[in-house]
Amino acid sequence: MIVVDGMLNKLGELVFTSLLNQAQFALDFKSELDTMKTQLEVLKAFLSDTDNLKSKKEQIKTTLAKIRELFYEADNILTDCLIRDEYRSDGFCSSFSPQELIFKYQIGQKLKNINSQMEKMERILKRYLKPQYPSIQGDTQKILTRFTSQDFDPSEIIGLESDMENIKGWIFSKNEALHRVGIVGMGGLGKTTIAQKIFSDREVVSQFERTIWVSVSQDFSEERIMRGMLEQLGQYGTGSDQGQMLRKLHQVLEGKTCLIVMDDVWTINIDWWNRFCSGLLKLKGRSSCILITTRNEDVAVNMGVDSSRIHRPKVLNKDESWSLFSLFAFSANKGICPNYQIEKVGRIIVEKCQGLPLAIKTIGGLLASKINSFGEWRKVSEEFHELTRGKDSSVAASLQLSYDELPSRLKQCLLCFSIYPEDSEIRAQQLIHWWVGEGFIQDKDTKTAAEQGFEYLSELVSRCLVDVVQRRGYDGRVYSCKMHDLVRDMTIKVSEDEAFCSFDGKGKQKLTADSRWLGFTSDLDTKSLNKNLKLRAMLLMSGNPVFFNKSNVVLRSLRVLDCSHCKLDTTQVENLMDLICSLKRLACLNLSGVVGLKEVPYSIKKLCNLQLLILTGCNNLVKLHQSITNLKRLVILDLGSCGHEYLPREVGRLSYLQELSGLRLVNNAQCCRLRDLEALVQLRVLRINVNNESEITEEERKVLSQLQKLKVFSIDAEDCKDEKIFKMLDQLTPPPNLQELYLRRYRHEIMPKWINPEKLSSLQYLCIENGDLASIRMSPETEDDTNCTWNLEGLCLKVLPNLEEDWKDLEQNMPQLHYVEVSRCFNLRNFPCPVDKPGVWRKNED
Repeated sequence: MIVVDGMLNKLGELVFTSLLNQAQFALDFKSELDTMKTQLEVLKAFLSDTDNLKSKKEQIKTTLAKIRELFYEADNILTDCLIRDEYRSDGFCSSFSPQELIFKYQIGQKLKNINSQMEKMERILKRYLKPQYPSIQGDTQKILTRFTSQDFDPSEIIGLESDMENIKGWIFSKNEALHRVGIVGMGGLGKTTIAQKIFSDREVVSQFERTIWVSVSQDFSEERIMRGMLEQLGQYGTGSDQGQMLRKLHQVLEGKTCLIVMDDVWTINIDWWNRFCSGLLKLKGRSSCILITTRNEDVAVNMGVDSSRIHRPKVLNKDESWSLFSLFAFSANKGICPNYQIEKVGRIIVEKCQGLPLAIKTIGGLLASKINSFGEWRKVSEEFHELTRGKDSSVAASLQLSYDELPSRLKQCLLCFSIYPEDSEIRAQQLIHWWVGEGFIQDKDTKTAAEQGFEYLSELVSRCLVDVVQRRGYDGRVYSCKMHDLVRDMTIKVSEDEAFCSFDGKGKQKLTADSRWLGFTSDLDTKSLNKNLKLRAMLLMSGNPVFFNKSNVVLRSLRVLDCSHCKLDTTQVENLMDLICSLKRLACLNLSGVVGLKEVPYSIKKLCNLQLLILTGCNNLVKLHQSITNLKRLVILDLGSCGHEYLPREVGRLSYLQELSGLRLVNNAQCCRLRDLEALVQLRVLRINVNNESEITEEERKVLSQLQKLKVFSIDAEDCKDEKIFKMLDQLTPPPNLQELYLRRYRHEIMPKWINPEKLSSLQYLCIENGDLASIRMSPETEDDTNCTWNLEGLCLKVLPNLEEDWKDLEQNMPQLHYVEVSRCFNLRNFPCPVDKPGVWRKNED
């Protein structure tokens, strides 16, 4: 149902926009598209009859599946039309050529056939559903209150404080060289949460020289575990030989105290485990510790945990359950229930959670968006009661209810998590690029699709369906995340029902002819991709080389291809690029970190539907063919940390571009200059690099000031020390609405003159890293002219050894500041945290 609903909205928007803007293909097929628009509205009205849809779902399941296939087919056809329009506008084909006439005839016939099939589906739906047309006012989108308070921590453990002290007591005892501690219990009981609290506890961490966290899960291998450990210890690139990796681990850890968490262990190779532990037993008078979380007590015992050192979390009592629930359900009110009626219903709901933290948090996150509606709380209570009456546990019931209550725009985004292996740490940006590339999110009002993507992810976090691993301090933007295995189990079940993908009994993905999404792992063979005509998104989940051959791989429907950090040599990359340039519907291509990529070829121009091109970290990339400027639909072009010399001058033709990273300002007639950005009026993010060879002419100084929508600006000065570069940067006129500014490797004592509160009145975040600045306040030329204070909310200062400031002066000059991150700023006086290592200050709001 979610696929039908999501695709219906996307198709309706695409048809409506095309007709409104009079796109060429909309004029060619106006009659068919008008019919399709009407038909989509009728189907949407029928599918809005949600009550009957739930009760009659089995009877109309086949019909919904057929509608789903029709929508995918229509999406492919309209995408092809858009691509054809791009070719026409570039003069690649004549409107009256034989090929064009054949194309028009075939598309016309396909559209008529789809409309005819939709009419048949409508007649079937009439037997079961009643059309529900929206009111004149339209649908009101529910607004989820976002948690912003810095001193309010929903992840706080409630009811487990004494248990924490017991575990810490076991860890701190000195009676043996290697302590082994177990946390054992059913899923949803909070085992991982307790382990995380132990792992981040300052008192605990101070006892150990090395700390390592390993997510083991069902699908584990000794190689993966050891590689993960070595990477956390800074040992990258170690070979795949297990004996070699084990010896390296013992070498790095020799003589050092360690805290190692083995999270979510289902089974273990005891021989390997004993060999690994033997290397940790050689300490004299000092102790290391291994903390194991598992659902099976036998596993902990087999790994050497004494039964007296096994902690068994208990369910929360009534008061503890209510306290935890309140933290999430009333997060906008700092955990305080607004009235007696809400509390009465809330306590009934909490009682049904049976003291299980995951169920309590999930249902609390769901109700947080309904805090002002007693009727909604009562409705959720009734639905939850029905679910828990059946065979479902309170955890399963709370997860299912939370999923059912999601708006369709969030449902399909949540289901994307299903293809990631269990316990994966998922990069938020990768997820959001996927969502944008497949069309789950479109630009809306003043927000780009990518900006909305981060908001969608925050909503999923707020509803306790996604866990944050790392987030930005000053505004909470999620950098990386993961999913609880029980939530993942639910997404797998729904994804299979919705025909997105298929899984085996252990939750590992398998490729079928009907798969739409694929998380490609080393267990799969590229031959299985042969003639797959439905696949829309493929993400490589392993860095190991994957050999693609255009002759036996036909991915006609592919919209998203992510091969980031895949180990490919130059020949393999050339074969891959040959395949990629045949994927005419491709919208998102991520090759970040692919070391074998040396050149973006001429044939890239064939990807007329490409909207996101991510090449960050391709260190050996030296050339981008000028044909890249033919990709007129590009909205994101990321070349950060690449080895390229310059971007082609015609980048200014990419009028839809919203994010541009890795622009090198080189004095070369063929390269892109600042003046070439003047036409990029949609630009929101700009990251530039300057060096001793850079040049900014007088006519270019005001270009940035004309980029009215630019919110994020980054300058990497690449350690250059040429005075003329500093003078050029001094003379820039900044964007008027800038919100975030990054200044890196800037080897000058004084900041550029325009970095001051008068010129940057909208600036919310300032980050300065690795430079020679002596002061971060206004330059002497402007200090006497104004007494303005900054409106900054966040500040990041890293590796600034010459910075001589007094924290009290900065605090006075930046009254709105609520988050500051400082590292290796040795001459910063009176800062509340140590300045020789990473420290964070948060404003106390009380």
